[in-house]
Amino acid sequence: MKRIITLILVLALALTVFAGCASKKPASDATTLVYGSGDYTAINPALYEHGEINSLLFLGLTRHDYYNNVVPALAESWDWDDATLTYTFRLRDGLTFHDGHALTADDVKFTFETILDENNGSENISNYIDITDITVVDPLTVTFTLSAPNAAMPDYLTMGILPKHLLDGKDIVTDPWNRAPVGAGPYKFVSWDIGQSITMEKFDDFCLGAPQIERIIFKIVDDYDARALQLKSGELDLAQVTPKDAEEFKNNAKFVVYDMNTADYRGILYNFNNAFWRDNPGLPAALSYAIDRDAIVASVLLGEGEPAYSPLQKGAYYNADIEHYDYNPAAAKAAIEALGWTIGAGGYYKKNGVQLAFAISARPSDQVRVDMANICAQNLQDIGVNCTVEVRENTDWANQTAFLIGWGSPFDPDDHTYKVFGTDQGANYSGYSNARVDELLTQARALLDPDARKPYYAEFQSVLAADPAYTFIAYLDALYIAVPELHGIAAEVTLGHHGVGIFWNVWEWTI
Repeated sequence: MKRIITLILVLALALTVFAGCASKKPASDATTLVYGSGDYTAINPALYEHGEINSLLFLGLTRHDYYNNVVPALAESWDWDDATLTYTFRLRDGLTFHDGHALTADDVKFTFETILDENNGSENISNYIDITDITVVDPLTVTFTLSAPNAAMPDYLTMGILPKHLLDGKDIVTDPWNRAPVGAGPYKFVSWDIGQSITMEKFDDFCLGAPQIERIIFKIVDDYDARALQLKSGELDLAQVTPKDAEEFKNNAKFVVYDMNTADYRGILYNFNNAFWRDNPGLPAALSYAIDRDAIVASVLLGEGEPAYSPLQKGAYYNADIEHYDYNPAAAKAAIEALGWTIGAGGYYKKNGVQLAFAISARPSDQVRVDMANICAQNLQDIGVNCTVEVRENTDWANQTAFLIGWGSPFDPDDHTYKVFGTDQGANYSGYSNARVDELLTQARALLDPDARKPYYAEFQSVLAADPAYTFIAYLDALYIAVPELHGIAAEVTLGHHGVGIFWNVWEWTI
């Protein structure tokens, strides 16, 4: 995303030809769903992890079903050869992209070679580094040879496939295609009114069945309070809102409230790229006792969530027998003092003339994170840590001392662990490094038997708890508000980071 941001103006000028849509829900005979969305600078699933819109515009070799199991999508079947460490995928016959061009094994190879090209800076590269060769056997067959078994690979092959005929030889990061994407998902791109809306229409040749809703508009509404207002005014049919705003809709017959479970957690990321944390090992663990998670769940989430102590707490691989860092200010103070800190003038801890002080950064567009950061800062102030909150639009990964982070996945336990906590991996924004964590995550992903993997993930959680990268705070429920005419949302599905995943079966929805 970093390179894209510097090129927004260029892309915007190149794409002014695209017509925008009105701020109000359009009058049309076509069935239309207007969704309150966050903003985008580019749409490219190969490069950028975040993007609810990807599941509408793109489709992978595999997908997730109602139970978050991996099932066929563009591929009709696949098998694994343990002797050659090779997955073989067979595509469905007759696949096409939205522009009518055939989708073949060449496009599959192109997509994953694009991700693996380090010059492209893909946020997803860590998921695929075990791939040593991609071979097109024939137009409908492609093989992936790995350096070691990787149980998560079928899960990661849910990645949306890119059109080679439109992107081959182009700079994948700067090409205008990122603002007018062509995929093979249930909906096809129509127009982008920058900062306002993205309009899509159904793709009748979608391989899993023609969508029922004819048009979907992602209306850009970054502010959560504004989403609530626009739901009430009829400008939106569906939006994710905060727990506070959801309360206004719960007894209103004009709306349906979907209270959905997620694997989406929040925590304080400690920036180990900053010398303060490198010079003071043990502090993250000590500070973790000072956070009143129950109070945060009650006051910020209004009970729509639960305290968190592990990145895998919501999945089948969780380990309950680790240090939870339950709220204990006395234990926090004792642990800090055991590290050589003493209370100085002003009531703050000091050591070697340095005050125990840092700021937690949070983005202004996410009030829940800002509120969490403020309570955490107050909890730490109460025990003698001069912790403050910085609300800033842009995240300074290199220089900030801490950040109110969010991750989570309801899928394979390798997801959002290997690339988040592994040394120098693609989403390890904290600069965290623990040799035993690296060993355990590498060993666990190489085991195909779930029962064989569990001890490794159990120990990983234990080691991470003893040497925390984050202070885990809470898991969040995802609260979606919809008009009652909208049908097809699977309320029991466990969603991922940012509540992503609600559109997993969007082609079956009606309105």
